[in-house]
Amino acid sequence: MKKWLEPLTSAWVGIATHRLRSFLTILGIVIGVGAVIALMSIGRGAEAQILSNIQSLGPNLLTIRPGASTFGGVRSAGGGVRTLTIEDAQAISEQVSNISEVSPSSASSLQLVVGGSNTNSPVNGITPEYMTINNLKMASGSFFSQQEYQSGAKVAVLGATVAQTLFKDADPLGQQMRMGGIIIRVIGVLQSKGTSFSSSDDAIFVPLTALQQAVAQPRTPQGGHIVSAISLTVSDQAQTQNVIANITSLLRTRHRLASTADNDFNIMSVEELASTLSQVIGTMTLFLGAIAGISLLVGGIGVMNIMLVSVLERTREIGIRKALGAREWDIWSQFLIEAAFLSLIGGIIGIILGWLVSVLVGRSGLITPVVTADIVIMAVSVSVGIGLFFGFYPAWNASRLNPIEALRSE
Repeated sequence: MKKWLEPLTSAWVGIATHRLRSFLTILGIVIGVGAVIALMSIGRGAEAQILSNIQSLGPNLLTIRPGASTFGGVRSAGGGVRTLTIEDAQAISEQVSNISEVSPSSASSLQLVVGGSNTNSPVNGITPEYMTINNLKMASGSFFSQQEYQSGAKVAVLGATVAQTLFKDADPLGQQMRMGGIIIRVIGVLQSKGTSFSSSDDAIFVPLTALQQAVAQPRTPQGGHIVSAISLTVSDQAQTQNVIANITSLLRTRHRLASTADNDFNIMSVEELASTLSQVIGTMTLFLGAIAGISLLVGGIGVMNIMLVSVLERTREIGIRKALGAREWDIWSQFLIEAAFLSLIGGIIGIILGWLVSVLVGRSGLITPVVTADIVIMAVSVSVGIGLFFGFYPAWNASRLNPIEALRSE
């Protein structure tokens, strides 16, 4: 115990004696550790929030989109490719088992005239099943019924944000607005979903049959009514992969695809979407953490430079200690422990700084950062490791000093 206590005591005395130099030494470590803690905790918080929002869509949700492209192994919708139709949705509902609800949807950007003001807004033409599939809740009014859908009723349901934007503090229910070439009446307002994934707050929903009256909808060469997407829920989550396989087989047959041709559609489950986004966010978090870690290396170089200066300033002290019987090990361990101790102090202060930044970001309400034990342990370990690594050479130099030459030093 005494073997380690003496170097620790000597290191602490050296740090306490040169407070300003010690502070300048650890400044780079403080900034580096603080940046790593803040960025990684914000990244973890963003990942947790996004995944939570995705899971809120429901584990049984499947979304089919037209076109398919591969980017980094992930298949995604392909630009302006139009391959899905209302008839595809009907076929899926009728021919694929273990499906409870199916809703084709079509998105258009239309000019809305409310009172004396004009605005362009995205409008989604959907079926009544869309509400159940996407777990939408009404704040006021009602969603349109199956009868209203079939008759092409000119009614609309507004997201919370778009309702506030269009009507300010007035009650939207019963209000009329011109959409394309028709007049529609507001019958409901949805509850706000906040910043959740695929939020409905900024959306306007109308019966797909009404949207077809407002704007001409494209058709396939075979006469099918083209849609932007098809959403559905699987009745038994254990059957999800079987349902995906059956839908794939059905759509390939309906689209007359050759056996060697790629799918002209892609099917994404909530689980796959969550996994893909988790990988992307995790990679970005590590990348940002690595960038912040560069400042740790700069801090380590600062530790080495200051320790080399410290060795030069304390050359006579080293000579006296060696003359009194101190071994090379004693000198080496004193300076190495001093470097590690400085880095440890810098790491602890950096953790506090990073935590404070995370708290401030959390109070903004955009993201709730997550500071976990593994991030803290990693930051402390890296900071001490940097102190040991960059303190080795100055400590070795100090231990190799000739005591006679050291005593002659001024």
